[in-house]
Amino acid sequence: IAEDMKPQELVQKLDSYFSKFDEIIEKYDLEKIKTIGDSYMCAGGVPIRNKSNAIEVTLSALEIKDYMLDCQAKGIERGVNEWQIRIGINTGEVIAGGIGIKRFAYDIWGATVNQAQRMEMHGQPGTVNVSGNTYEYIAPYFECTYRGKIQTKHKGMLDMYYVSGIKPELSIKGEGKKPNNKFWKIVDLHLY
Repeated sequence: IAEDMKPQELVQKLDSYFSKFDEIIEKYDLEKIKTIGDSYMCAGGVPIRNKSNAIEVTLSALEIKDYMLDCQAKGIERGVNEWQIRIGINTGEVIAGGIGIKRFAYDIWGATVNQAQRMEMHGQPGTVNVSGNTYEYIAPYFECTYRGKIQTKHKGMLDMYYVSGIKPELSIKGEGKKPNNKFWKIVDLHLY
């Protein structure tokens, strides 16, 4: 799609998407790490660790996915080809810090980051693909479907799961979109 757009249109489109992503991740106390071209990277549990970051990242991913699907539906109505999104999530230890002198940047590194990128690469458009590491943290709260394994650099085989939504009994009106009070009570009970 980008090849058929004028540079100004491309920047405007990315800005509209990324601004909405910024708004969504802020609700869940996530940290925007960087954008590279049309890729957007954020993380939970940095710079301050917390026990619920896998849950918050998954909630934000589902909200971003729904936003993009809504944009696609509106684009089809207008006869415009909207962008699709793949989202990959992994949970684990990272190295985090600021680097450089000019344009000082906070960044994260490590196998966990690389595996998250593998989850994104192996997902289908319009999906949230999580690793087995993340699945262990989110399984009590989200509807997940096992997808199989992929080979990773230096870490062997990694399980993958699609997350379709919040479990109906833990979501508002059973729609699987927004967490209800029971969701947060169970999270608090499990984690704290």
